[in-house]
Amino acid sequence: MAAAGAEAAAVAAEEEKRLPEGDPESGGDSEDEGDSDSSGDGEDEEKENEAEIQRLEEQLSINAFDYNCHLDLIKLLRQEGELVKLRRARQKMSELFPLTEEIWLDWLKDEIKMASESSEREKVYELFERAVKDYICPEIWLEYAQYSIGGIGQEGGIEKVRSIFERALTAVGLHVTKGTALWEAYREFENAILETAQPAPGSVPSPEQQQMLCSQLEKIHTLFRRQLGIPLLDMEASYAEYEEWSEDPIPETIIKNYKKALQQLEKCKPYEEALLGAETPKLAEYQAYIDFEMKAGDPARIQLIYERALAENCLVPDLWARYNQYLDRQLKVKELVLSAHDRAVRNCPWTVGLWIRYLLAMERHRVDHSIISEMFEKALNAGFIQATDYVEIWQAYLDYLRRRVDFTQDSSKELEELRSAFARAVEYLKQEVEERFSESGDPSCTIMQNWARVEARLCNNMQKARELWDNIMTKGNAKYANMWLEYYNLERAHGDTQHCRKALHRAVQCTSDYPEHVCEVLLTLERIEGTLEDWDAAVQKTENRLARVNEQRAKAAEKEAALAKQEEEKAEQRKQARAEKKASKKAKKTRIGDKRKADDDDEAEWGQEEEELPSKRHKGDGDGILLEEDMEVETGLFGRSGPEKPDYPANQKEKASTSRKDIPKVLHDSSKDNVTVFVSNLSYNMADPEVKLKELFESCGEVAEVRPVFSNKGTFRGYCYVQFKEEKSALQALGLDRKVVEGRPMFVSPCVDKNKNPDFKVFRYSTTLEKHKLFISGLPFSCTKEELEDVCKAHGNVKDIRLVTNRAGKPKGLAYVEYENEAQASQAVLKMDGLMVKEHVIKVMISNPPLRKLPDKSEAGRAPQFAVPRQIYGARGKGRTQLSMMPRALQRQSNPVAKAENGMVQNSPATSSESPEEPKQMSNADFAKMLLKK
Repeated sequence: MAAAGAEAAAVAAEEEKRLPEGDPESGGDSEDEGDSDSSGDGEDEEKENEAEIQRLEEQLSINAFDYNCHLDLIKLLRQEGELVKLRRARQKMSELFPLTEEIWLDWLKDEIKMASESSEREKVYELFERAVKDYICPEIWLEYAQYSIGGIGQEGGIEKVRSIFERALTAVGLHVTKGTALWEAYREFENAILETAQPAPGSVPSPEQQQMLCSQLEKIHTLFRRQLGIPLLDMEASYAEYEEWSEDPIPETIIKNYKKALQQLEKCKPYEEALLGAETPKLAEYQAYIDFEMKAGDPARIQLIYERALAENCLVPDLWARYNQYLDRQLKVKELVLSAHDRAVRNCPWTVGLWIRYLLAMERHRVDHSIISEMFEKALNAGFIQATDYVEIWQAYLDYLRRRVDFTQDSSKELEELRSAFARAVEYLKQEVEERFSESGDPSCTIMQNWARVEARLCNNMQKARELWDNIMTKGNAKYANMWLEYYNLERAHGDTQHCRKALHRAVQCTSDYPEHVCEVLLTLERIEGTLEDWDAAVQKTENRLARVNEQRAKAAEKEAALAKQEEEKAEQRKQARAEKKASKKAKKTRIGDKRKADDDDEAEWGQEEEELPSKRHKGDGDGILLEEDMEVETGLFGRSGPEKPDYPANQKEKASTSRKDIPKVLHDSSKDNVTVFVSNLSYNMADPEVKLKELFESCGEVAEVRPVFSNKGTFRGYCYVQFKEEKSALQALGLDRKVVEGRPMFVSPCVDKNKNPDFKVFRYSTTLEKHKLFISGLPFSCTKEELEDVCKAHGNVKDIRLVTNRAGKPKGLAYVEYENEAQASQAVLKMDGLMVKEHVIKVMISNPPLRKLPDKSEAGRAPQFAVPRQIYGARGKGRTQLSMMPRALQRQSNPVAKAENGMVQNSPATSSESPEEPKQMSNADFAKMLLKK
């Protein structure tokens, strides 16, 4: 009744808080129009909150593991003052997840306000006991101890308070930064008891009182001495307080322990300062601290630093795994080990490894079979993200059941349970797992193989083992030699020769990957144990099979050769088409040259035209020939006699390009790579890239130089080098990678010499499995980052979204979405896969990029034998429009040692003198006469 009355009073108080200002009970004017509007707004907000509460409850009924949904529901219920629903919501969440320090403190404070009767205080004590088991939190322990002081008047109250304080010191008394508060609270409590035990002024204490005073003083002395032997912040202040409080000098042993603790504190301070200055989650800093404590080897301190790290990184499975491994191998305390394993799987239920370790720990500590089975059922409902995870958890549970069986008995309850579990596992993978993942996760049927081994080796039941293997082979495994040989070895060890022979004959007939190996095993069997008839049958069987295999391989090779020939023919056709196109272009150019010759019959006219048109001549030749660039200018859009080109922007660009030809090329100085970044994927049409890029990168620091790279014709090639004054500016410039410049994503990467570092790769993103990141495909190209975020944030806190684009910045319909943890990503996969976005069905999966296929080393080694040296045609190879300036009549095989220079092959003098049959070297004038004559 008292509890019901308190609850009713709380609800009434909360309703009173929600009364609008214009309500008569609140002392306001009910007829005031403004107050009436305020009341209406409050009612609307209340209705919205109620609707939101209903929506969140429905969402949790569908997916009880939605962590954020639990938080939102608790926040709304607390805001609305729905105490009964709030208790229920907190209870459900605490059953599924360990609660954080903030959630527990809010819950405890709410319950403390409502607890007035002794029975209600006991419920708060129970709540505190649950809270301190989730994480080691100094604040919760301090709150627990202080709350227990309120019950000091009850029977055994003082001892209960001391017990709670001692447990708190054991749990967090070694906490370097927060442990001092607990020690001081404990001492204050004992000092308060000492004050109550003091006799009245002027009175003489009785022997009992004197003994009690001495005992209480000794308790305080002991607390001081225990604290001074532990490295804690503000140790000096505690030491000074002890000196002032104590009437006797501090013993030498206490001073020695105090100095030793001070030295230990100095060693810990760098790690504490690193944690203080780091940003959440501080995983690297905690790992360094853990390594330091592991070297020191104090189990209590190692346990505490692990607990501190897990309080801030509770969703990191690897950290839980390392902590549990330490507890399993070093401390081996049952309550401590099982508690840590339980918290691990509640924090990271999607990690199968944690569940397997938990089952092993429970078996190791002799936990009751029913509890282990119940925990296994929880693991099956944890929502693993891969099909293979279910195979692993089933295998771990089956191993546990197998270890329970006494195989010396023909039949037992444990054996029947093991067999039924094997059958259930096979059925579960076939139905539940395959329906969810479109695969069973066990293509090789490892669980059925283990079942067959148990039946054959431990139960002497080869008949059942053969049935299982027959089932395995019907699941698509009959074509693999290793599967047949596994069955053969089982028959060889526990069966008979007849079944071995039968299995190998079937293997020879069915195997398609390594039939020769199976045939060899069959012949070996008959050679050792077979009769002449068996040998003849085996030889005939293997010869026929290998003949068919060779025939099939020959057909496959012919088919492959035919395909290769078709590819060669297509390549030859493409080559011929290119040659014809090139010949037509050359013929067209020849016709233009003929036209020029017809117009240049008059020598005077030739000389006049030569003076009018800007032509270049080779030095040293009076009858020089026009270069290719000049030919293009002379026979341009307006022809020979056309008007002078106006100074359009395009012409200005040509002039700029022409002017860039005269700029001397500057070689890159590799000694300045540390202050230089390489910028690529820029637009070829960028006007004045040097000025534009300098303005862009000046935000990162002072730019020493921008070196755009131009082609031989003076056009921008889309990449450049940006050199800074300081190295930190270059590092900051890397942050501009993928910034959109003139409609294209600009690539900014470190400047690294690939010749010296051939394995250097510039790729910002992980190429391995990331369980907290999703890969989404099938998105519409029009989908923006904001639109995708709106879809994804309903399933968790989105840290980053990256839309994949091509080099031109165009979307590819792909995206990567990073969540805060694996649990949110796992739930997002379940909810979003197959979702319709702008009439497009998207596919969502955990990010796990396939490995890049590396070229075969043998092929890589042979490639240079057939490769044409690139330097013959320049850095980019021979272009399609590049014309040879050598007449066909002179195009003969050059000397192998000749060097290619400026597009013409020149022989050294020594070679010319030794080869009289080769043509005489021709001058530019000779080439001009040859080109201009008919």
